[in-house]
Amino acid sequence: MSASKIFTGYRAVGLVSTDVPLAVRYHKKHRENYAVTSVGRAFHVYNCSKLGIVSVSDLHPDPITVMVTSERHIFTACGNTIRCFDKGRKVIHVYEGHSSDVTLLLPFGRHLISFDSTGHVIVWDVHSEGIYLTMEFEVKNFEITAATHPHGYMDKVVLGSRQGPLQLWNIKHDKLVYTFNGWGQQVTVLEQSPAVNVLAVGLADGRILLHNLKLDETLMKFTQDWGPVTAISFRTDGNPTMVTGSAAGHMAFWDLERKSLISQTLEAHGKAVSGLHCLPKEPIMVTSSGDNTLKVWIFDQADGGVRLLRMREGHSSPPNYLRHYGNGQKILCAGQDSTMRMFSTVHDKHNSSLGRASFNKSETKRTGLKNDQHKMPPVTCFTAEWNRESDWDNVVACHRGLRMVTTWSTQRSTMGKHKLDCKRFHHGGQHRNTTAQAVDISSCGNFAVVGYSSGHVDVYNMESGKHRGSFGEPKAHSSCVRGVAFDAYNALLITAGSECDIKFWRFGSRDKARILLKEVKTPCSISRMVLHRDSKMLALVLEDFTVSVLDLDTLKVVRNFTGHTNTITDLTFSADGRWLITASMDCSVCTWSMVHGRLIDCFAADSAVTSVSMSPTEDFLATSHVGDLGIYLWANKTLFSFVSLQPLPEHFEPQVIHMPTTALVQEDVESEDEEKMEYESAEFKSPEQMSEELITLSLLPTSRWLNLLYLDVIKLRNKPKEPPKVPKSAPFFLPTIAGLKPEFVKSADTAKDDEAESRILGRPDLHAPSEFAQLLLKSSGSADYAVVLERLKVLGSFGIDMDIRSVEGEEELSAFLDFALSILETNRDFDLVNGYVGLFIKIHHDSLQDNQELAEKMEKILSVLKDAAQQLDDEMKQSLCLGKYMCSAKLG
Repeated sequence: MSASKIFTGYRAVGLVSTDVPLAVRYHKKHRENYAVTSVGRAFHVYNCSKLGIVSVSDLHPDPITVMVTSERHIFTACGNTIRCFDKGRKVIHVYEGHSSDVTLLLPFGRHLISFDSTGHVIVWDVHSEGIYLTMEFEVKNFEITAATHPHGYMDKVVLGSRQGPLQLWNIKHDKLVYTFNGWGQQVTVLEQSPAVNVLAVGLADGRILLHNLKLDETLMKFTQDWGPVTAISFRTDGNPTMVTGSAAGHMAFWDLERKSLISQTLEAHGKAVSGLHCLPKEPIMVTSSGDNTLKVWIFDQADGGVRLLRMREGHSSPPNYLRHYGNGQKILCAGQDSTMRMFSTVHDKHNSSLGRASFNKSETKRTGLKNDQHKMPPVTCFTAEWNRESDWDNVVACHRGLRMVTTWSTQRSTMGKHKLDCKRFHHGGQHRNTTAQAVDISSCGNFAVVGYSSGHVDVYNMESGKHRGSFGEPKAHSSCVRGVAFDAYNALLITAGSECDIKFWRFGSRDKARILLKEVKTPCSISRMVLHRDSKMLALVLEDFTVSVLDLDTLKVVRNFTGHTNTITDLTFSADGRWLITASMDCSVCTWSMVHGRLIDCFAADSAVTSVSMSPTEDFLATSHVGDLGIYLWANKTLFSFVSLQPLPEHFEPQVIHMPTTALVQEDVESEDEEKMEYESAEFKSPEQMSEELITLSLLPTSRWLNLLYLDVIKLRNKPKEPPKVPKSAPFFLPTIAGLKPEFVKSADTAKDDEAESRILGRPDLHAPSEFAQLLLKSSGSADYAVVLERLKVLGSFGIDMDIRSVEGEEELSAFLDFALSILETNRDFDLVNGYVGLFIKIHHDSLQDNQELAEKMEKILSVLKDAAQQLDDEMKQSLCLGKYMCSAKLG
């Protein structure tokens, strides 16, 4: 049973990484390095050569907080539970023993060390899941924040604390070996250097120290000015370089021989560098961050720095508006990070970024994104038209709190060169707070219409970006414009105002042609408007949480949908216009039937939906959610299975459906009221079960039964036209008979003499039942004719004819009729039995007419056949009527 009978979770796109540090493992057999990143409740495994997803793990009950890798396994912590994954997908071990959240994990040979927030430390045996050792630390005196196993130190680990000191522990004997005084700052990172006894220590104040554990002596000191050290890694390809990451997203490269800074990469990530690993014996580095990016860098710069080699990225802030683009395999999405991105539903390698909105792109490139003073507010709504995408900009977007409208190009994957703004707003302070509220592009791709909060509606040319006129005198509406839309022929423009008015304008290239044709009032204020151009249906979202559908041909309201209990955030039509899908802040997603005017499906999400879009091919529904970086795809089950779209009750309570991940999720939802949901899929029925309601066939080749009545015609057709001629024998040879012992052929005279000499009378030919007749008589006594039917199924047409001809006498004929009647009553092998009965009547019709008992049994068989024919006729008529109704409903 599922929470939705139409949609099921398919996958999530746009999720790459979180603030959980990435982990890197080397596969000896594949000779490949793999990067593991957390995406919430699951983790992705990427190959570092192409950054392609290799596998996706099973779901965790809660988001992953810690993740590490060993040579064979991947360990994750979720709350107070630790899981071990094999092959990057399946859970093979679960470790439960902590009473609080796990904060650190450290693989240690065949053991795993886990640390929780209360200072409880457990050493686990990886394979047996048993506890090898437990340790307790006072959080007030020594709160563990980092841990590592130094090379060459058997059974020992180094622990870093929030208070500053370090401790060296022997795990095997549960003994504190040595305490390092520290440097008066919280230890954030501990990393083993390529040199034995030397450990890199990262502190909260930005200092990095290389400390000799054996001598308890600091060898080198470095300081970065960007806050706490979040990650440290060393190159092992022959260059003595140390790389450090910061909470500001910058990276620094340090020369260990010269003890100096050799290079730095600013704004490597938009947020803190959470994970940083230099691949062993390669000039390659992999980094991750909480800005939802995974990057691979190569050391090929003259100053020892890095160059970005490849990258996987998504929105760093939740998306707030999305629409399908083109043939439905791409989704254009705008996020709260002011960026516009294109996501592919086929493969992540086709994803692209259109850039971040900026008032001055050239200045932004010069100063960098981190210090950009020209960043524009996030996009609130946009519209895209693919018709002229190769000629000029084809996307128009409104920004939060701005009057200026920007253009974008999906062909060049960049922000456009035009910023649409009318000159009337440049004079006087009355339009200082005017903002663009709604946009639309004509189906030809030449014109863009913008509706403003002041009530103005302006037309712009997409090629030149110039203003081409306005609607209304002096403005289209006296209130804020909440929606604008072109019809399919660019002959009509529809505008909606917040004060319950919808206006229909004639659209032309000149101002004189833009006259008001009709005005329609609504009972409540309008907040949003969507037009389905093919069906000419206009959906209006009203402030009272209802949706009204207006027919453009009659200009009348044809549908009213009520049921949402909070603000409706977005709505979309299906491609054929038969469904209207709405999303609300009450976390529900409703599917309304335009044909019946009823709610046919509804489910609740974990968080409120901010935007929703149905693909042109109707295969996927895309949604974005509050506080979530991903875009979630829901598969349309009606395309690959039968779904009963019966209207739901008026007081239907939607069930919560779990959000899909990058892996397929099987829903397991139970409901107490099965009559209310009725979402069960059809159960499998065997032929024995189906025969109780329907007539089943044998599925044997038609040659086994179809030609039984025409065997005499087939024999006549296959009979040779002339009899075979015996070749003349040579006169000097005596003809012989073929065999093991050759014998001479007797002449005709000799044969007559032998026959005349024989005076012995032959034995009378007494009738004996054939093998088939004996089988019939035996089965008639037990009323089980399965053996008889199996015998006939194996034989060919002429074998069946021979068996039926061998049936003689009243008892044998009666047994055959009992056999036919028994099989017909089971409704199974209906085609075979009809063929057998037809041949039987053709051969023995004389005997059947003369015997009263056999005639009565024939009448019973005729009655069963009539009932079956009537049942088939009723079923066919019902199917034809239903098919005609569905065709007429679809056309209507």
